Amino acid sequence: MAFSDRIKSNPRLKKFFHWLLIPTNQARPRLWVRVILNRFYHRKGKNVIIRSWVRMDVLPFNPFSIGDNSMVEDFTTINNGVGEVRIGNNSLIGLGNVIIGPITVGNNVILAQNIVASGLNHNYADIRQPIHQQGVSVAPIVIEDDCWIGANTVITAGVRIGKHCVIAAGAVVTKNIPPYSVAVGNPARVIKQYDASSDEWIKTI
Repeated sequence: MAFSDRIKSNPRLKKFFHWLLIPTNQARPRLWVRVILNRFYHRKGKNVIIRSWVRMDVLPFNPFSIGDNSMVEDFTTINNGVGEVRIGNNSLIGLGNVIIGPITVGNNVILAQNIVASGLNHNYADIRQPIHQQGVSVAPIVIEDDCWIGANTVITAGVRIGKHCVIAAGAVVTKNIPPYSVAVGNPARVIKQYDASSDEWIKTI
């Protein structure tokens, strides 16, 4: 049995190694994990810029990657504690974003300011337990290539935003958005789509 499998199959050993990586009841990895360990597990492309005031809550047991020429601006938090975080090439993660995996951000994507995109939900069904003791459920978010996500948007778990979409500022995206669409509102609804036959963006409502 591989060493990693032995850890996963032994609750006490798993708890001990988890404590080595993350202080109890916290999300931020220990300094030695951030400075030393992560560089052996995660992939950074060429000419990547991650600003000094970015909070990188990334751990070695889930993937994190960021492609060539991409940038993460200050005051953003990126967390792969419950699922992978993958950012493509030439993409911008703007000021003050919260990115919680599992999530895939494609190539040439612009995320403006103060966006929350979380592939995590807290379980709440058992009314006899506090919510924080009920664990979490996850569903991947996918933002396909060439999208522009406006400021203060919220993207919920399990949503796929198709290629070359525009999501207006302040939208709450709770359902999939088809490619080549403009969506607005809470919950977000499609108001325009690109029509290939006329080479125009056509209003849908």
